[in-house]
Amino acid sequence: MRIMLKKLAVIGFGSTLIGIGVNGFILPFNLINGGMFGISIVFNYLWHFSIGLTFVLLNIPVYLYAYKSDFNYFLYGLIGAFFSGFMIEFLVPLRNAFHLPIISSVIIGGTIIGIGVGTMLRNHISPGGMDLLALLLAKWTKINVGIIAFAIDTVIIISSLFILQEPRLLYSLLIISIVGLLATVITSWKYYEKS
Repeated sequence: MRIMLKKLAVIGFGSTLIGIGVNGFILPFNLINGGMFGISIVFNYLWHFSIGLTFVLLNIPVYLYAYKSDFNYFLYGLIGAFFSGFMIEFLVPLRNAFHLPIISSVIIGGTIIGIGVGTMLRNHISPGGMDLLALLLAKWTKINVGIIAFAIDTVIIISSLFILQEPRLLYSLLIISIVGLLATVITSWKYYEKS
C-alpha cells in the first residue's frame, strides 16, 4: 500500500510538471515535445485534435504490448498516461499565463518537463507510451532509459520538422535535449544510490 501511495504521489507530481511545462512554455510558441506528447501536439496543430485525448488514444497499442510484457510497468504507466493527459487538458489556461522570450520559455519548459518525466521514469512509471517503450527497452538492453527516450524523441522532432516544415521547431530539439539530459541524470542517480 505504501509503495502504491508513493507511486501515485510521483504520478501526481510528474504529471503536474508536464502539464505546466507543455501548456505554460511549449505550446504558446507552437513548439512540440517528444514522445506521444509530441505526436499529439502535431495532430493538434494539423487538425485541432484534443491533445489530451489524442495522447491517451495513441498510447493504447504500446500499453497493450506492455500488458503482456510487464504488468507493473503497464499498470503504473497506464495511470501515468491518464494523469498526464488529464493535467495537460486541465492546465490549458496556462497557455496565456507567461510572456517570455522563446529561448527562455524553451529552457524553463524543458527543465520543468524533464524533472517531471525524469522523476516518473526513476520510479519505473511512464508518462506516455514512448516512455513506456523506452522503459521496456531499457530493461531488456540495460541502456539508460533517458538515452533511449532521447533517441526516440529526436526521431519524432525531426519527422515533425519535415511534416510541418516549420523552422521554429528546431527549438524543439533543444527541449528534448534538456528533457533527455534531466531524465538521464535523474534515472542514473537512482542507480548510484543503490551501489
